Parts: sequence; C-alpha cells; structure tokens
Amino acid sequence: METVDKKNAIKGGEFLIKETKAEDIFIPEEWTEEQKMIAQSCRDFVDTEIMTKLDEIDSMKHPELMPSLMDKAGELGLLGTSVPEQYGGFGMDFNTSMLIAEEFGRSHSFAVAMSAHTGIGTLPILYYGNEDQKSKYIPKLATGEWKAAYCLTEPDAGSDANSGKTKAVLSKDGKHYILNGQKMWITNGGFADVFTVFAKIDNDEKLTAFIVEKSFGGITMNEEERKMGIKGSSTRQIFFNDCKVPVENMLSERQNGFKIAVNILNIGRIKLGIAAIGGAKGAINHAINYANERKQFGQTIGSFGAIKHKIGDIASKIWSSESAHYRAGQNIDDAYAAFVSDGMPKGEARLKSLEQFAIECAILKVNGSEILDYSIDEAVQIFGGMGYSAEGPVERGYRDARINRIFEGTNEINRMLTIDMILKRALKGELDLMGPAMAVASELTSIPDFGSDEDEGPFSKEKKVLQNLKKVGLMIAGAAVQKMMDKLKDEQEILMHLADMLIEGYVAESAILRAEKLVGIKGEEACRQQILLAKINLHNAVNIINWAGKQAIYAFAEGDELRMMLLGLKRFTKTEPFNLKEARREIADHLLGKNEFKF
Repeated sequence: METVDKKNAIKGGEFLIKETKAEDIFIPEEWTEEQKMIAQSCRDFVDTEIMTKLDEIDSMKHPELMPSLMDKAGELGLLGTSVPEQYGGFGMDFNTSMLIAEEFGRSHSFAVAMSAHTGIGTLPILYYGNEDQKSKYIPKLATGEWKAAYCLTEPDAGSDANSGKTKAVLSKDGKHYILNGQKMWITNGGFADVFTVFAKIDNDEKLTAFIVEKSFGGITMNEEERKMGIKGSSTRQIFFNDCKVPVENMLSERQNGFKIAVNILNIGRIKLGIAAIGGAKGAINHAINYANERKQFGQTIGSFGAIKHKIGDIASKIWSSESAHYRAGQNIDDAYAAFVSDGMPKGEARLKSLEQFAIECAILKVNGSEILDYSIDEAVQIFGGMGYSAEGPVERGYRDARINRIFEGTNEINRMLTIDMILKRALKGELDLMGPAMAVASELTSIPDFGSDEDEGPFSKEKKVLQNLKKVGLMIAGAAVQKMMDKLKDEQEILMHLADMLIEGYVAESAILRAEKLVGIKGEEACRQQILLAKINLHNAVNIINWAGKQAIYAFAEGDELRMMLLGLKRFTKTEPFNLKEARREIADHLLGKNEFKF
C-alpha cells in the first residue's frame, strides 16, 4: 500500500480543522491478495475451530480447551502477526493486524482471550522491554507456548488506574522486588504463564511495570468470575503474596508504568473497535439469513419495510465505521513509516505513531463498541422470540457484546479523553483550534453563503455538510472553553456531548471519503450502494450532532449568546431532502439477495 507524502500527512486530531482528500485515505477495497488470504485463513479458523465449540467453550468444563485453541492459533502464526520476524513473528503492518482483529471479532470468548494475549499481554514487553526481555519472552508468546495476561485493574482502581495499591519492595539483597497486592478482572488469568503487573515501589507517585512469571511463586487466584457474557473467557482475581520478581524483570524505567498502560490501551482501543465491527458483521449476517428464512403472513420477513429499515441502518453504520477504522489504521502506519525514515527506532516509532492518533483510537473504541451493541440488539429484534432463546445464534452475542463499552476504558471515559486530548494539544500549539473557531464565530454574524447551485461533483453537497458539521463542533467547543476555561474539565455532560459530535463527524467524513475514492476507481454507477451507505450515515450523523449540540449549548449559554448559537446550529446542520426509506430498502434488498453483508 502506498503511503502519503510526509508533508501532506495529517496528524492526529487534525481531521477537525484540515480537509482530507479521498485519495489520501486507505479503504478496505485496497487490500492486497496476501491480506485477503490472511483474512480468509482467520475466517476458516473461526468457522472450524471456534464456532463449532461455542457451548463447550462457554461451559468452562474443560479448562484446557481455551489454551489448546490458542495453541492452534499459534501454530498458524496468528498470535505473532504484530511481532517482528527476529522474534518469531510475521512483522505485519498495523492495518493488517486490525484486519485480523476484525475477522476474530465474531468469535465471542475466544476473541477476548486472543486479543488480550496478542495485545495487552504481549505488546508491553515488545515495545518497552529491553533486548534480553524481548529475546526471552516474545518468541514464546508469538508461538503461544506461553500465554500472557495484563494485571492493571484493582478493586479500588478501575478508570483511575494510577491509584492502585499493589506494592513492590526491594529485597535486602537487592536482587528481587517483593510484590504484594490484588488485581481483578484479569483476562486469561486462569491459564497465563506471564503477567505484566503494575505496582508502586515504596511511596512512588506513579506505577512501575514488572514482567512476572507464574513460576515465580507467591501467586494465588480466586475461582473464575461468573459473568453476564464472554463466559468462556478466563477472568480471575489474582493475589500477589510476597511474589519474588528478579530486578531485571522491571519493565522499562521506574514510575514509567502509567505511561506504558496508557500507550498500550491506545492500541487496545482501536483494535477493540474493529473487532466489535467484526462482531457486528456476524450479527447482521445472522439477521439477514433469518430474514430470508422466516415466513409470516405468507412471505419472508425480509420483504417487510420495518425489517428492511433495520438491515439498511445497521449496514450503513457498520460500513461507515469500518471506513473510519482503516482510515485511522493507515494514518498510524504512515506516521510510523515517517518516524522510522527520520531515524527513530522501530519500537519507539510504533508507540509514537499510536500516541499521535490516540484521539482517533478513543473515538473508534466508542463508535465500534456502540455499533456492535446496536447491531446485535436489532438482530435479536429481527429474530423475535428466537432471538431471546439460547437455542438461537444471537442471544450469546447480545450478552457478549455488552462488555465492550466497559473494556479498555469505559465509553464515558473515552469520550471525555477525546475532548481532553484535543484541548491539551491546542494549548500546546500542536492543533490550531483557535483560528478556525474564531473564523466560525465571525461567520455567525455574517450573511450566510448559500453557495452555487451548480453541482461541482457527486459529493460536493455532502462535503459542504461535513464542513458545516466541523464548524458546529468548533463553534460550541470554542464558546465553552471561552466561557468556562479550566472549569470545563469538570462539566462531564458537556464534554460527552462534544465528543459525540466529534465521533459522528469523523465517521461520517470517513464514509463519504471512502465512497468518493471508490467512485474515482470504479465509477458512480458501480458504487451506487456504497454512495447510499455513506449518505444514510451522514444524515443520521447530522441528526445526532444537532441533538448533542443543543444539549451542550443549553448547558452553558444564555440570552443573546444562546439564541445566536442555536441559529448557528440550525444553519450548520442543514441538509437537503433525501429519501432515507428508499435508500435503506435498496441496501437491504442488495444484502438479502446476497444473503450476507457483502459489498
């Protein structure tokens, strides 16, 4: 895949203030034959090894089953896709690792075990370990010989991870750190061989990370947690009781643990988002199949408008979110390539590229997880009573999906992080928000520019809408910052409304850009359905942004300022009439005809 020129490369968060050209984004239609083969291998593995054993996995009657499935994935090289070749992996780029995460997204509990091992279990050592640590641990993790877990959360330290109470004290002979503390919700805890454990040394303000082998001793654990969903995923409370960890197993530097946790979570967030989209595709496929089979009143339920509405809407959300995920994934790969070409070590460059797009990672974690929830909920509704039955294929997915809005930082935390990161970058001068925000404020008092009636291209009107949606965000965020200053960080409701506007705008823009690029490759007629998908999503986004904008304005503005901003909101969220009913019906008919989600 080609990467964009460094001088034209967009930085994280700049989508709000900088126009992106369709030719500069990556779209899934550009996967290489090799990448398609990798995706097919993942699909085959899920179909043959996982989907046939879902009840057995969830029962946990055979504790060795999940590790054995991980072993099989390791034999196929699926656990080492992000690991450099020198450590026994395949050294694939980030977007390819995202594709693999998507394909495993419908594998229920196995997806959780695998993503925990390959992500938060392996990557802290890969990116922060010294050469001895990487040489010792990474090859065994890449093959699955050793399984990994990540021990951050504690009973009193969830979203506020740095408040953890697990302690590490240097032994008298200076050869070991003695760990004492409790960790909870540890995925893969029941069978992991290696743990990345976060603790505070003495009275340090920040956490330090340690690589802890189960064989070190001093490790006990509770029974498996009983959970609403992902029942086949091993989830344990783990206790460290005078666990002796060699000093050479400190990961990175003292008090660097919180930074490690934050950066690894950036990776986890966007990969969780795309895995959720994989799960959503599984849900809509079940719904499409059932709509084609189930008959009521003498005809299949897929022929009814209410069902077509649901299928069309789900499809638009999935396709648009997929567009945004791989757009961001390629941005991360491009940034990585630029950092490496400038002489930065590869491990550092990977972390720096992910940190650069931490805003997009948070956005997509929220978007992907909520689209999965929406998709599986609607799939249950399409199934009706069978959707509620454990005999049907969607009940498990309904329960399993719910955790994703909590994993990797709750969606509320991620919403607030999104705005916090943007404002901090603006304060540092990394993002010029003030200039565009002031321009929008000036535009509010000017005569509206209704533009030309001439059509400048198939997406000129949609791009005008997208520009206006960005103006809405800048208008409200700028006014909120100006009015509340430092107090804005405590106005969580406003921050979440602003985040919703940002999320919807980013995804809507990604979908339009994907459709535009496709039209440039194949022509407008060949891309008719993709254009409809992007337009459906854009109109839904406008409605959400209008609603969120009102909520935010009502929360802090009053008098003339309130009236002026509401007028601006109305002006900037105008769209031309578009027959959403017919668009959804056409999309649904297309998918029902193929009997699967396929474009």
